[in-house]
Amino acid sequence: MANLLNRYSLTSLHRLLIQERCLQGRQNVSTKPIGSEMFMESPVYVDKDDHITLIGLNRPAHRNSINEETAQKLSEALADFERDKTSPVAVIYGIGGSFCAGQDLTILESNNIEDFSALSTSKTIHRHSQKPIVCGINGYCVGDGLDLAMFCDLRVMEDTAVLGFFGRYTGYNVSCGGIARLPAMIGFSRTLDLLLTGRRVCGREALQMGLINRLVATGTALGQAVNLAFSIAKFPLEALQKDRQALYKNCYERRNGLNAAIAEETKSFNNKILLEIKEGITRYKEAKSRGQKTDSWQVKPKVIPAWEQEEILHEQKFASNENITNKK
Repeated sequence: MANLLNRYSLTSLHRLLIQERCLQGRQNVSTKPIGSEMFMESPVYVDKDDHITLIGLNRPAHRNSINEETAQKLSEALADFERDKTSPVAVIYGIGGSFCAGQDLTILESNNIEDFSALSTSKTIHRHSQKPIVCGINGYCVGDGLDLAMFCDLRVMEDTAVLGFFGRYTGYNVSCGGIARLPAMIGFSRTLDLLLTGRRVCGREALQMGLINRLVATGTALGQAVNLAFSIAKFPLEALQKDRQALYKNCYERRNGLNAAIAEETKSFNNKILLEIKEGITRYKEAKSRGQKTDSWQVKPKVIPAWEQEEILHEQKFASNENITNKK
């Protein structure tokens, strides 16, 4: 376990999986690098490290956005994990440069509201998992991807990753549990901030507001998440599960419960929202085709480093003293 961080770097993980499949005579795995093309055909990759289940979203060319097949495979993988008595903890992660960029835009452009209800992603996370799940977040974790991260018990995020409800810009409302879970995690006021503005949340701020549990260096989220999963799995499981269930029950079920809260989110989706989504995606694509960088969802907020802020304050103070001296 001491070498897990090195082992689970993106390139090392790919190389390790290829070697293991070849040695064990299991199904063929492409030797193409992660990030350029999928090294397995399935949009969700499932493996086990000892007794830890690894569930990888495997659509790197689409930033692991969720289409109907991905949703179905993810639902099956989680169900298999919950039935597996030999695996007490799972890790969900994104293969390639992002954790999950939310719903696939081709689905959001659909004219049929039934296409949304057919997606099993929301159904999969409309509840608590029966066993602990850790997620390793890299790149973009937005929209339904952020809902999926909040479905997990613990979140390990790289310092360059980005969180947010970017569906605000295209008119896609939160409907996979975010509204039910967020206030319990970060408070009512902060939840309103994220929902109403759709702004991005990065690194240190995400940790300070309680949206994530660990902030780690770029390229190490998966390794750190697996480390955390192993540290949880070593404890006696019966007491751990009872405490976990009691906490969730106390937090979410004092009123009508988590299921009722998420059901209210799901009911809010209607044909008017569907029309706004299509119009929003059209505006987004037109702006992207023109190469515009002024759209709010494409502009990265400028962050002034602490050392630069100190220099600015020093220069302002110096200028102020100069003015006082000149007046004398």
